[in-house]
Amino acid sequence: MNAGTDYLLIVEDDPDILKLLDATLTFRGYRVITAKNGKEALEAIHVKHPAIVITDIMMPTLDGFGLVHRIRINPETREIPVVFITATYVTREDREFALSIGATRFIQKPVDLEKFLAIIAELMDQGLPDIKPFNEFDFYKEYRRRLQAKLDEKMKQIAREEHLLGTDADKEDQSLQVSLRQAIRERNELKLLLEQIHQQLEKYAKSE
Repeated sequence: MNAGTDYLLIVEDDPDILKLLDATLTFRGYRVITAKNGKEALEAIHVKHPAIVITDIMMPTLDGFGLVHRIRINPETREIPVVFITATYVTREDREFALSIGATRFIQKPVDLEKFLAIIAELMDQGLPDIKPFNEFDFYKEYRRRLQAKLDEKMKQIAREEHLLGTDADKEDQSLQVSLRQAIRERNELKLLLEQIHQQLEKYAKSE
């Protein structure tokens, strides 16, 4: 495959990162389409069938883990390479889970653009080996475990930052306030995702 002959799909809810990756790939001659979450991405995949999907993990509506799982269980999209880009899921266990459910590459933010472009070029040339779909029940069980671990970390971060702000109430620490607001948003997203996963697992339990 050559640059310019196939679409690349970027899935990212941060507008600044989305613009950066879009501009970088477009400048190199790739045709780019974008989506702000996994739900929009699935719609774009159905219409354009991109050569590669480049996606964040932490997103509203449908996150990167859920997106790659849906791509892999669909025979029509199973062979599309998926590149994960994340600032939140950075542990060895996160990486292993991502690769086990079908992620092709795993890049940590902030993105090294030269490394990123090299990975895209490599995937455009070699494509993707045969992928075996991840078992649905196993996926949701492990997914819940990873989400709960992230939620526990986020709750500790929020408590720590609230404590720091509370001990120095007269001093306005803008960077800490921004970090706290972001952590609260991510906590709420994680809670919502966990509720959705619990519902899925309950469905499996009732069907047994």
